[in-house]
Amino acid sequence: MNRITSLFQIKYPLIQAGMIWCSGWELAAAVSNAGGLGLIGSGSMYPDILKLHIQKCKKATDKPFGVNVPLLYPNIEEHIKTIIEEKIPIVFTSAGNPKTWTNILKAEGIKVVHVVSNVKFALKCVEAGVDAIVAEGFEAGGHNGREETTTLCLIPMVRKAVDIPLIAAGGIGTGAAMAAMFCLGADGVQVGSRFVATHESSAHQNFKNRVTETIDGDTILTLKELTPVRLIKNDFYRQLEAAYTVGAGKEKLAEILGRGRAKKGMFEGDLAEGELEIGQVSGLINEIISASSVVEEMIAEYNASIQMLKQL
Repeated sequence: MNRITSLFQIKYPLIQAGMIWCSGWELAAAVSNAGGLGLIGSGSMYPDILKLHIQKCKKATDKPFGVNVPLLYPNIEEHIKTIIEEKIPIVFTSAGNPKTWTNILKAEGIKVVHVVSNVKFALKCVEAGVDAIVAEGFEAGGHNGREETTTLCLIPMVRKAVDIPLIAAGGIGTGAAMAAMFCLGADGVQVGSRFVATHESSAHQNFKNRVTETIDGDTILTLKELTPVRLIKNDFYRQLEAAYTVGAGKEKLAEILGRGRAKKGMFEGDLAEGELEIGQVSGLINEIISASSVVEEMIAEYNASIQMLKQL
């Protein structure tokens, strides 16, 4: 056991990211049953829907699972109440100040992990008393750090600055990448994009298929004036690109973005006008498989990579 498997009482130090519109109870349960840690992505759920997903996940697995909570979520008090009532053992927080809810959750015996994209906020996490940190690099899909620090650079920087358990994220979709992160000082990895293209993902089939067709250069980090997000280039992105060329400001960009873009793209399958959030590692994903197969393949490749390194 290492620090992450011990902290979460799981078999492998592999966490499935709690992604909006993709990480429902079915995916979380499948990953937990396979020996990783599954997370329900609460950011796209109304409070009653989150409760339903938690209850279904409990029936589908007897292994630990958690909930990811974006701290900017408008009904966060209701989400926190549900998490405490349902006795969720692990919460991953993101997009906000870790001090806001950490003590409240820890007082209920809940393990708290916070997602950061730089050393400054990693240190703030330690001050807030979190149990572990996810350091997420520029390669990651969805909402991302403004600093554009790659995972390769970010992990050793954060490791040098903090002593608590460290989970690497961003650009990790293979066992070889997982092994690399351990070499850089991580205690575990968080994987998002690879789990989008699985049978159990709640993403629309159109979006899953598009992910498998993506090649290098097909994704881009944009909308830094609002909230930075990495997405697949499509008609919606080209509208943004055109707006940037004529010097559009925050108000115009917000107008183009509108409401419900991510739902339209990832959950409803509108590949032209939706926001298609995915990481750079999508260029390595060419088939839709089961979540358990993702875990098995990554762990097998991780072990092979470690053996190869030993022989050097």
